[in-house]
Amino acid sequence: MGLTHFNEEGRARMVDVSDKPKTQRVARAAGKVLMRPDTLELVRTGGVRKGDVLAVAQVAGIMAAKRCWELVPMCHPVQLTGVDVSFEYEEDGIAFTATTRCCGETGVEMEALTAASVAGLTIYDMCKAHQRDMVITEVRLLEKDGGKSGHFVRAEGDDPTAPLDASAAAVPAASELPHGTVVATCISEKKGTRKHPVDSIELVVGKGIAGDAHAGTWHRQVSLLANESVDLMRAKGIDLAPGDFAENVLTRGIDVKSLPVGTTVAVGPARMVVTQIGKTCHNDCEIRRLTGMCVMPTDGIFCVVTRGGIVRAGDEVRVMGEDELA
Repeated sequence: MGLTHFNEEGRARMVDVSDKPKTQRVARAAGKVLMRPDTLELVRTGGVRKGDVLAVAQVAGIMAAKRCWELVPMCHPVQLTGVDVSFEYEEDGIAFTATTRCCGETGVEMEALTAASVAGLTIYDMCKAHQRDMVITEVRLLEKDGGKSGHFVRAEGDDPTAPLDASAAAVPAASELPHGTVVATCISEKKGTRKHPVDSIELVVGKGIAGDAHAGTWHRQVSLLANESVDLMRAKGIDLAPGDFAENVLTRGIDVKSLPVGTTVAVGPARMVVTQIGKTCHNDCEIRRLTGMCVMPTDGIFCVVTRGGIVRAGDEVRVMGEDELA
């Protein structure tokens, strides 16, 4: 793929996008500020002398997204329709995620990355009097959608320096695409607990499942697990119900754990893209305490929602072909 930011004379230019159609575009970027536990506690308890660290960082990130075109030379002035910056406390620091949206001729990845970067810089600035060796790290694009290049989702553990392998991203032919059925739909109001079956779930683009504890602007919005995996544990004499492994969608007839990251899956009227296979099960997981083991770390998959809709038991689950995504 050739670079487009050079003219015939080899000089830098801003690409002409006037012939491109306007489409809905969204991008998510993230990063993290590593800090000592005492610094983190100051932020958490409001003890930083400069003020509310995350409130200031949130405003700074939003302002930065709107100023991206003035900071990055070849970026277009984009009429943003939405910017959101969120934060999460972790053991070793503060993680931040920026989401940008527009309806336009060009994408908003740079706006999301700028918002995330400035949010991280602002956290550093607010806390530097207390700790100067903080590290801003892992600033990266998580997801983008819209435009000719389509949908991109970063898989957890991706190596950005690895050589491009076109065959790894190949989608099976239409005649080979797996199909299955939704057995149950489940939600929970609290993370780390069993989910309970409900008659239907509402999938919301960019968020996940309405009313579910795992909904949010991150890469694990919806979890799927094959009933066949649960049956293997039932064969050991364990009484298990839908939702006991914290899955949102229990399926039958489709080997979900074999679907590559980046696969688009139609579930009823909704669409999702696979972002992660398996997970690390945390030590105080109620599911592990209940069953003695957990199949989600090996057999569960996680997705982001790209088309919303109401999903219920009996709906079809199928992998979508390239012709449907064109």
